[in-house]
Amino acid sequence: MREIAVFSGSAHPELAAEVCSHLGVPLSPARVDRFANDCLEVQLQANCRERDVFLIQPLVAPVQEHLVELLLMCDAARGASASRITVVMPHFSYARSDKKDAPRISIGARLVADLLVASGASRVLAMTLHSPQVHGFFSVPVDHLNALRELAAHFRGHDLSRATVVSPDLGNAKEAAAFARLLGVKVAAGAKQRFPDDRVQISSVIGEIAGRDVIVLDDEIAKGSTVLELLDRLREMDARTIRIACTHGLFAAGALQRLSAEPDVLEIVCTNTVPVPDGDRSDKLRVLSIAPALAEAVRRIHNGESVSALFESP
Repeated sequence: MREIAVFSGSAHPELAAEVCSHLGVPLSPARVDRFANDCLEVQLQANCRERDVFLIQPLVAPVQEHLVELLLMCDAARGASASRITVVMPHFSYARSDKKDAPRISIGARLVADLLVASGASRVLAMTLHSPQVHGFFSVPVDHLNALRELAAHFRGHDLSRATVVSPDLGNAKEAAAFARLLGVKVAAGAKQRFPDDRVQISSVIGEIAGRDVIVLDDEIAKGSTVLELLDRLREMDARTIRIACTHGLFAAGALQRLSAEPDVLEIVCTNTVPVPDGDRSDKLRVLSIAPALAEAVRRIHNGESVSALFESP
């Protein structure tokens, strides 16, 4: 893989290093400086000319800093005559801004997609976008992976004879159903309503819960308010045990501590699409690596092979 060049932004260099380890290629150095007027400058410190360049950068807090850094990396690679520029974005935080649900509101996901393409991105590799339609906001090819196989491999180590996968809302029910098929278990979904003051109410859960070992599956957990609301409904329906799983463990504003403090939550499982600070760790937290899946996708993109086997349902 001599003609590949992989660079990392400052958002999650540990994941980028792990991806490169699986690929068997070095992680090329990049320098990020800040001018006195607070502007960023990026220099890619390895040859990009006529190379297949991959830029690994999840959009995590501070999101705007890391977004501008990624745009500058794309521009630097384009200016250095890269043959192709693939943005590897394990977490696309703007995917939540995917619709016009209020007057005079911006659709941030489409705008950021346009910015990435304008800065030089010729392809995007993403993981578990919040909304499927975000895929269509990009005018360049998008390979959309998910972490269901990694999560399923973990939960197969448990007794699943009485398990039910529960989606917190109907919007995530399709992914929960695919996850349930991988595990060979039942599926249920919550009826969620979000209010203007960002309150969440789950009025009921559709599916069999009583006496079941529940696995709550969501795409991401930020403040955890939806999951906490769901836990109340599951208790009312006499769930036997509760485990929580998500792809993106953002755990903002002490969410991990609040979820870990729930006595009937046995386990919280996420992947390393975003870094989990050491200070936010919990004995109940299990972090799975998606680096092998990202590395295999990068290898297939580079070699012109099909990536569909990595994200299509079996």
